[in-house]
Order: sequence, then C-alpha cells, then structure tokens
Amino acid sequence: MAKKKSSKINNIRTFALSLLFIGFIIMYGGVFFREHKIVMTLFMLVGFLAIIGSTVVYFWIGMLSTKTIQVVCPTCNKTTKMLGKVDICMYCNEPLTLDASLEGKEFDEKYNSKRETKRT
Repeated sequence: MAKKKSSKINNIRTFALSLLFIGFIIMYGGVFFREHKIVMTLFMLVGFLAIIGSTVVYFWIGMLSTKTIQVVCPTCNKTTKMLGKVDICMYCNEPLTLDASLEGKEFDEKYNSKRETKRT
C-alpha cells in the first residue's frame, strides 16, 4: 500500500499537531510518577518542550504560508498554495508544477531539490 501523498504545508501542519499530542501524552505520563518528584518534573518539562516546539513549527509554517505562491488547481478549480517547483493540491491531491519542463512527468519530490535538478 503506497503512502497517501499530501501537500508540503499540510505535512508540516500534521507534524506540528502530532508534536502537540506527543507533548500532552508525555506530560500525562508524568502523573504516574507523583511520588517521584524529579521524574514527574522531568516528564512535565520534556512534554512542555514538545508543546513549545509545536508552537514554533506552527508559527514557522504560518509565516512560510504567507509567502507561498497561490495557484488555481486545474482539476478542482480551487486556489491552493505551492512550496517549491512541484507540490500537490491541498484539496484534490493533483500534482502541480510551476516548471514547464516538468509538465507531464511523473510526480517526484526530488524535483524540488537544487542538487537533483542540477544533475538532470
């Protein structure tokens, strides 16, 4: 079974959300060590750092999202944001590209790599 493709912005947002829940789970794990104050404090601190990390990632992707190029998807006719040369529509998962030389080619994230495009 192939991994379902998603836009880069949605992937980063999903990572930030999972980091938030992981932080809550770690902090909740500290409750089981109420008798050991040091261990409980350590769990709470690590969970708090995960939540702060999630906040930083959300802030970063929000700032990055304001600078992205908005294009209209030819399939669903909705406006979507693109990061890099190739990306996927946020709504219908249609591969999109800004580079005319990549039109018609199989979708590959490697097209966004500067090293990979210099070799080709």
